Amino acid sequence: MFSLRIALALPASCKLADECGAIPTLAERSPAHAVYSQPMAASTRGINRSLLPSAKARATIAKRLAGVTDKMTTATITEMEERYHWFRRLDAEHRSWITLVAQAGIDGFVKWFAAPSPELPATSEVFGSAPRELARKISLYQTVELVRTTIEVVENQIDELMPKSDRPILHAAIDQYSREVAFSAAEIYARAAELRGAWDERLEALVVDAVLRGETDETVLSRASTLGWHSTVGVVVVVGPAPDMEAAQALEAIRHTAAIAGTDMLGAVQGDRMVVVLGGSAVNAPDQSVEIVSKFVTLFGPGAVIVGPPVEHLMDAAASTREAISAYRAAAGWPEAPRPVAAQDLLPERALSGDGHARRALANDIYDPLQLAGGGLLETLVTFLDQGLSVEAAARALFVHANTVRYRLRRIHEVTGYSPTDPRDAYALRLAVTLGRLFARSRQEEARV
Repeated sequence: MFSLRIALALPASCKLADECGAIPTLAERSPAHAVYSQPMAASTRGINRSLLPSAKARATIAKRLAGVTDKMTTATITEMEERYHWFRRLDAEHRSWITLVAQAGIDGFVKWFAAPSPELPATSEVFGSAPRELARKISLYQTVELVRTTIEVVENQIDELMPKSDRPILHAAIDQYSREVAFSAAEIYARAAELRGAWDERLEALVVDAVLRGETDETVLSRASTLGWHSTVGVVVVVGPAPDMEAAQALEAIRHTAAIAGTDMLGAVQGDRMVVVLGGSAVNAPDQSVEIVSKFVTLFGPGAVIVGPPVEHLMDAAASTREAISAYRAAAGWPEAPRPVAAQDLLPERALSGDGHARRALANDIYDPLQLAGGGLLETLVTFLDQGLSVEAAARALFVHANTVRYRLRRIHEVTGYSPTDPRDAYALRLAVTLGRLFARSRQEEARV
């Protein structure tokens, strides 16, 4: 019966309603259902006691029905063997469990029908004999098939084994019984799905927290795997404001978009910010990761959305986290920044806000290479910046041709990745030169000591 599904509980693999399948409607159960449901089809809400036989008559019919329940159970199992190849592949132990559940369901119907004042029994009491191991052996879709088969077989067996005078009453009764239990089953499944979803959210939040704190060990990796994380190359951390909508809805929408982009995703809301971890070869390049985040950036709340630099593995995600969070804190210094923006693009603001890693990155990745490159690149850069980004004014100050200045500016772009002619890049270059000089002086003082 419908309540057979309760006994098997929700399998661990069933996380989405689409995987579980819908609860069969009464019309889907059997072509003969329309005939069987007469004369009590008019009552679909609660038990229509006025159409039920007397208590004495019910007891008499129930006694006759109890005498054939074993045959009904046997017929149900036989029909399952004929219909479903996966059922035939089950071992004897699991098939015996299904037999016990089917027998308990049929006995529960008989017990309910024989009651002087029929009240629907709790599904957990009727099918409480189902072992929990069965849930890991049979999928929910397969369980629905078993339920449908059980209903059809019981209805057919009523026609074959019961007197003609009992059949209309029993068909109406099983219709009422299975209908009410189906609604009860739907309620239980809804609650189970909510509990499972809440547990997944807590587990995901714990995994994200461990990743952010750099405490990613084999246990965390195992937990991430149970949440659908399979990436072994390429990880970026995204930090932005918490969404205005329900956090679970926002994270699920992001997960859907990330899946379309071919990336794994873990996410959690931490206070006033939302953290998303993306994994896969598609996020190996900073430009690619920013492009992917741009597809779901509107799901964050208003404010800056920062994309950390790519790292090799989930165990290395703390490095991407550190830069993303540093940039998120410093983003107020550049309110005109694009959304999303790479943490690397906020190096000047991060350096000014006290991020030592950003300061060293500016000095080591910009100032030092320019100094080592020679060719007057560092001098040309400083002069060009001092002259208000004017090529002609810089050429006059350096006593060289304007084309020489242009050539050196192109070389600066090649060496550092920053273009002196771009106002934003020029700002970063100016700060890099200042920090580089300060670090150089510190090194000289340390060397003298």
